[in-house]
Amino acid sequence: MAVKVDISTHNLELTDRLQDYVTKKVSKLDRYLDQLEDAKVDLSYVKSARSAEDRQVAQITVRGRGAMLRAEERTDDIYSAIDNAMEKISRQAERYKGRSRRGRGDGRPASAAAVAPSTDESEAAPMVVRRKKFRLTPMDELEAIEQMGLISHEDFFVFLNASTNQINVLYRRRDGTYGLIEPEVA
Repeated sequence: MAVKVDISTHNLELTDRLQDYVTKKVSKLDRYLDQLEDAKVDLSYVKSARSAEDRQVAQITVRGRGAMLRAEERTDDIYSAIDNAMEKISRQAERYKGRSRRGRGDGRPASAAAVAPSTDESEAAPMVVRRKKFRLTPMDELEAIEQMGLISHEDFFVFLNASTNQINVLYRRRDGTYGLIEPEVA
């Protein structure tokens, strides 16, 4: 199955050469994991970076059945940022491939288990400057810890708990242990 590649840019022109380069690199992920479905590649130029060597940013997110891998790299050349991010994704895919997977969840979509938050327009809210959307796959706490390590999230990981059908937040504590936030609707 071919990986569908979605490329987006910010403050950077997407040339045919750059698009071909990214597509060629990302399509090679099929040899690591055959269940990968789509890849989102965000390329950007950050003018406000402290160092000129951190201005070119390549962020790659790969999704498939039961897997989500993510890597971000910053360098002074967009092509080397893409190469470095692909190396990270390849290592993550190799680690993921070696793990045995168990069946998860009851088959319900995450939207059926999630509760829509209420909004109160009378309060002035801070401005949201970035939004991210991702699919939630039901998993247990141990699988969430594995996924947290695979996608290089060092602080927290949001997941749908298969045993409670609730959205939970797993976070790493200062002492190296993990904490779990289990929200309750008031």
